[in-house]
Amino acid sequence: QVQLVESGGGSVQAGGSLRLNCAASGYTGRPNCMAWFRQAPGEEREWVATFYTGDRSTYYADSVQGRFSISQANARNTIDLQMNSLKPEDSAMYYCATDYGRGSRDYCYSSRAARDYDAWGQGTQVTVSL
Repeated sequence: QVQLVESGGGSVQAGGSLRLNCAASGYTGRPNCMAWFRQAPGEEREWVATFYTGDRSTYYADSVQGRFSISQANARNTIDLQMNSLKPEDSAMYYCATDYGRGSRDYCYSSRAARDYDAWGQGTQVTVSL
């Protein structure tokens, strides 16, 4: 069974940085899509970034491009989200998600909706103040 655990959230002032980690377990080795989403109170869950473990392709939402960076950590299927130049509008609960090995480069590029992912972590809170 695939499980994901997020960590690294916290409270920072605008302009600061945070590094989130998503530790995934239960994979068989098939390439997959791993993604970060975020959801603020009263708003829909928003796609942030995707990492494809097959060829290490990365994709970003326009709202975070140039400020956030998704990467693979030391352990396979463990990803980080480096968040720089944080803004108050970045405040949200951040969730890690993955599919069940259906991923490909093109599939991960197109998978930008919550319904495209099969497993989710519990979330980690990020709060950015002025």
